[in-house]
Amino acid sequence: MKKLVPDPPSLHLVETIETSVNSCPDHPPLFNVRAGVCAEDALVHALLYLKCASATISQAVQHTSEAGRAFVWSSQHSVEMASALMDALLDGVEARQLKV
Repeated sequence: MKKLVPDPPSLHLVETIETSVNSCPDHPPLFNVRAGVCAEDALVHALLYLKCASATISQAVQHTSEAGRAFVWSSQHSVEMASALMDALLDGVEARQLKV
């Protein structure tokens, strides 16, 4: 029997391309994401950055006015959802590797 849908590419075959970190629109970028980092490693690091952002946001809530707290909590929820999505993706990669 012929398979109609090809297998998806392995995350080990997917790598980053060089991408600028444009944190200031008035100046050229100081930092770049390096090309050639495997997708799994990039996801792990992105998840660590999200966890750091979450910790920072938790501290910011204590120093923010009542009116601004809704914006801070909105950021916290966005970070939590992105973290959960990346956790699920990395768990899926690990589960797939165990099957192979």
